[in-house]
Amino acid sequence: MEWDAIRLSLSLAGWTLAILLPAGIVLARWLATARFAGRHWVEGLLALPLVLPPTVLGYYLLVAMGGTSSLGRWFQAATGTTLAFSFTGLVLASLLFNLPFAVQPIQRAIEAIDPDVREAALCCGMTSWQTLVRIELPLAWPGVLSAAVLTFAHTLGEFGVVLMVGGNIPGETRTVALAIYDRAQSFDAGAAGRMSLLLLVVSFATIAVSYGLGNRVPGTRRRR
Repeated sequence: MEWDAIRLSLSLAGWTLAILLPAGIVLARWLATARFAGRHWVEGLLALPLVLPPTVLGYYLLVAMGGTSSLGRWFQAATGTTLAFSFTGLVLASLLFNLPFAVQPIQRAIEAIDPDVREAALCCGMTSWQTLVRIELPLAWPGVLSAAVLTFAHTLGEFGVVLMVGGNIPGETRTVALAIYDRAQSFDAGAAGRMSLLLLVVSFATIAVSYGLGNRVPGTRRRR
């Protein structure tokens, strides 16, 4: 086991979840309740990481963060370090490629809430923010928890984007997925198998929890 790689992956997943979940709630609520022209284009843009090859997304992120880009030059001038091939760059990339996993479960859960509930809260004098915190989130908590589980697990197993943006620097950007690849390349089947089994267990548990919570979102149970 490469514990440094595992710890770095857990740190990356933790930072991604801490930043992305609140942003995902706001985006999901906006998409679930707003009606505007071009909404489907916004939803398509947010869902793009689901269908775009990770290496393609990683390439564009690398270009955007590289030393010749405006963002890359600004970050280097401000911090003295590069954004690409750094843990900070990995976190930024992780926020982008995990957007659909954080937004879609919450959006579906909020959409399943009866609109009359929201209207009644507004009629009682609650602000939109109070309605979200006191009414909608308690009702949509399975979707929120499902989004958290999916985001965390997907970050742990991501390979293509992490390799493109972060490289494979031990202790800095070498995640468990990259460690598995390196172990397999060096024919260390034992270490690769143990780390792969760890991710397999996490992935299976993620799917099970996601489906279990999805069945508890109001209005999503199948009728028999």
